[in-house]
Amino acid sequence: MQSLIDHARSFPAKIDDRREEFARLVRGQRPQALFISCSDSRVMPSLITGARPGEIFELRTAGNIVPSYHPQVTCGVAGTLEFAVKALNVPDIVICGHSHCGAVQALIRRETVQSMPLVERWLARASHRPDKPESTRATGEDPDAVAKQHLLTQLGHLQTYPCVARRLASGRLRLHAWFYTVETGEVLAHRPGAREFQPL
Repeated sequence: MQSLIDHARSFPAKIDDRREEFARLVRGQRPQALFISCSDSRVMPSLITGARPGEIFELRTAGNIVPSYHPQVTCGVAGTLEFAVKALNVPDIVICGHSHCGAVQALIRRETVQSMPLVERWLARASHRPDKPESTRATGEDPDAVAKQHLLTQLGHLQTYPCVARRLASGRLRLHAWFYTVETGEVLAHRPGAREFQPL
């Protein structure tokens, strides 16, 4: 923790030659994309994309889960998504999964989170039907294959939100599914109609 504190203390001096850039940020934000990713500490959206301050609006959840739309449920994910689309008018939404994901491992082996009831309930929201957890049989329980299928399920969930559906229908919003490989840094993208994820 001390290294983080030390960096925070020295941060103003480190950006001294970028004062004008940071001063412009107080006028508001116009991010290029909403970037939805896992909370995993090994996944750093600005590092992966090279984004500078103000360029991406981040939403991070355990397992990059986007629960399907339920108007009667108050949810931080839903609120953040609505704000990004309706207030910030982001033209793109990227949902990014990754290799070696603990949440995906727990989807494969639910017993690993039996002592964490809140995590169990959150993982249940990864499925289209919370009462029927995501099946991993079709992917042979290969972690990367499960992670990619899980990613596409969340992409489907995004489209259940009225604000997203309206923007997609009008051509003012694009959705992207990316898969980040922790050990190599490679980013794969799913292309509509393609069976596999391909290099970005």
